[in-house]
Amino acid sequence: MTTNQNSGRLIIDFAATRLDASDIELLGQPEVGGAILFSRNYENRRQLKELVGEIRAVKSDALICVDQEGGRVQRFKEGFVLLPSLQQIRRYADSNQELRDTLLSSLAWLMCVEVLSTGVDLSFAPVLDLDDSNSKVIGDRSFSPEANLAITLGQLYLDAMHGAGMATTGKHFPGHGAVTGDSHHEQPVDPRSFAEISKTDMRPFVELADKLDALMPAHVVYPEIDSLPAGFSHRWIEDILRKELGYRGVLFSDDLSMEGAASAGGGIDRAKAAIEAGCDLLLVCNDRDMATQVQQWMKNESVPGSDAALRMRARKAWTESEIIADQKFDLATGFIKEIEEIERSASSA
Repeated sequence: MTTNQNSGRLIIDFAATRLDASDIELLGQPEVGGAILFSRNYENRRQLKELVGEIRAVKSDALICVDQEGGRVQRFKEGFVLLPSLQQIRRYADSNQELRDTLLSSLAWLMCVEVLSTGVDLSFAPVLDLDDSNSKVIGDRSFSPEANLAITLGQLYLDAMHGAGMATTGKHFPGHGAVTGDSHHEQPVDPRSFAEISKTDMRPFVELADKLDALMPAHVVYPEIDSLPAGFSHRWIEDILRKELGYRGVLFSDDLSMEGAASAGGGIDRAKAAIEAGCDLLLVCNDRDMATQVQQWMKNESVPGSDAALRMRARKAWTESEIIADQKFDLATGFIKEIEEIERSASSA
């Protein structure tokens, strides 16, 4: 078991619902700071808690993460409340601001406390990209196509996350919503000027920066600013984000195995570029060979550790009984039933 003031900078994944010998070996390396879980790692709540226990038995201070946004992106389903997407929430109560705000806050709280009750630290949320109907990979994961509304709703969501005891992560700086390409499978390019991006897509990230414990840069190229994707760009991360905007939170790379990262080269090239650009923690998912190569490179090059993973750990523990006893649980689940009924009626009309 390892516990350090500084932790590893690599976030890895696993193939199954239990750790095997190779998982244990890699997780135990000092260069590894934590893990991200996917649907393939989940059967039910009991199994998830056992898996979390296995991870903590190897590395007690590991940062354990998931994407549990709701809608299309919810990794834990059986035994969890099925959450609507951000745009479903907004549409349900768009004409009633008070109802909309209460609904959004209660559902953000519910997302967090259900995750935290299993021992998982962090859901990468919220998506702060603007949806201008171009990007299918963003789409209804976004609060709104309009920056002012995304900022208003984003603030409510972030406050609710902090109230539940979870750190916040804004995705995907400086904005992924204006490109058609899916960076999981290709290299998207956003040809707009910095002036145009800064007055639209960047605004939620900038104006909510003091509530964002972390940011995740996009694997999108903005050629008017830099030839590299934002997550590998010293211009975007060090010059604009750190120096000009003064952001001091944690920076996660998006998954380095994604096709949108391929322009930086092989796995080690991608890791080196992300660190040199200013990323604190590197995600390498769905490619164990790449994760192992990056870990070995970090070891061989004596890449220093970071306190970033420890800064993102859960701030509060919840039990299932505490969740159910909270009035926000009844409020949130009641809203969800109404939204589901509206959606069913609309689809059958």
